Formats: sequence, structure tokens, C-alpha cells
Amino acid sequence: MSSRTIGVVDYGSGNLRSVRKALEAVGARTGLVTGPDGLADVDAVVVPGVGAFADCAANLRATGLWDPLREWLAAGRPYLGICLGYQLLFDSSEESPEVEGLGVLPGRVVRFDAPSLKVPHMGWNTISDLRWPLFRGLPHETPVYFVHSYYPVPDDPSLASATCDYGVRFAAGISRGALHAVQFHPEKSQAAGLAILRNFLTDL
Repeated sequence: MSSRTIGVVDYGSGNLRSVRKALEAVGARTGLVTGPDGLADVDAVVVPGVGAFADCAANLRATGLWDPLREWLAAGRPYLGICLGYQLLFDSSEESPEVEGLGVLPGRVVRFDAPSLKVPHMGWNTISDLRWPLFRGLPHETPVYFVHSYYPVPDDPSLASATCDYGVRFAAGISRGALHAVQFHPEKSQAAGLAILRNFLTDL
């Protein structure tokens, strides 16, 4: 694992320091990807997520990373999306209906709308229906840390590698080949989060 370099995409609003520290804690070398040239020397890409859908998409376009990221994903190269890095994989989001997502996975991102729910969904919650390889070795029900008001609804439910119940059961993670993404924050999820990152590295 230590021979692999993970490019953490810097689009101006991600939780970069915590994500890099967590990856390094499980044996990865990390570097910041701030433009297309940064993708040349990395074995995998991690797109973290803090902020708004529209701002993230605009910043990725401004840095010239939008099309190279789509090409990276189209080539089936290793990718881990966290929070917004997950949501951006889909066609669109209710947060910014006029803004196009990467469109790598058919589906949309919707807002929690049950009146009884506190939004954003923030804090520890349990994920279940866990599927390998990303969740290899974890208990069937594992607590992880969430901070979000929106969640993806994949057109293909079989993509889900983990689910979570917060007024509605939603896909808390997806996997397709070397493409993985999660709605929660592994870097804030203590031992479980580190195990997930370790699994991602192990399969590179």
C-alpha cells in the first residue's frame, strides 16, 4: 500500500487536511491535485466534499479538472468520492437544479424532506447492507459520521454498497468496479473510517 500515491483533489472547499491525514494513517502517500497535470503521477483519486454542489462543480471547471476527472472515471481508474465527491457523480442535484453533475452514474441527488427530520443529517448513524470490497471486515451494522442535507438516488439500486436509514433508507455508499463513493466522512469515522480507507488502498 505504501507504494501507492493518492491524489486528493483540491477544488477550494474540501476537508483536505483531515482526509490526507487519514489516508496517510493507513499507509498511503498523498498529494494535492489542483489541476489536470496533477493526475499524471497518482494511482488513485479521492474527491472529498464540503460545501455546495454548484460551487464544487464551478471550482472543478475553473481548475480544468472537470473533463479530466470524467475521463479518469470513464477509463475505470480508482476513485473514492466523499460526500460531495459522491453526489457529483450523478446527473443533477436538487440543491442546484440548473447545474450539471459529472453524469458518470445515472441518478439524481435529493434533499431530505420529512418534516420530522433534523436537516442536515449530522452525527453518527449506522450503515448496513455492507458489500465488499470497500466494507470488507466491518460488522454488518457499523456507525459512521455524516454531515449532509442531500443524498443520491441511483437509477440502479444494485450499485449500493451500504445503506443508511434517516427517515428514508438511502444509498450511503456505492461501488462499481474501481469506482467507490460514500455519503459519510471516513476521515471523521474513527476506526471504521480508517478500515474503509485501508480497504480502498488494498485493492489498488
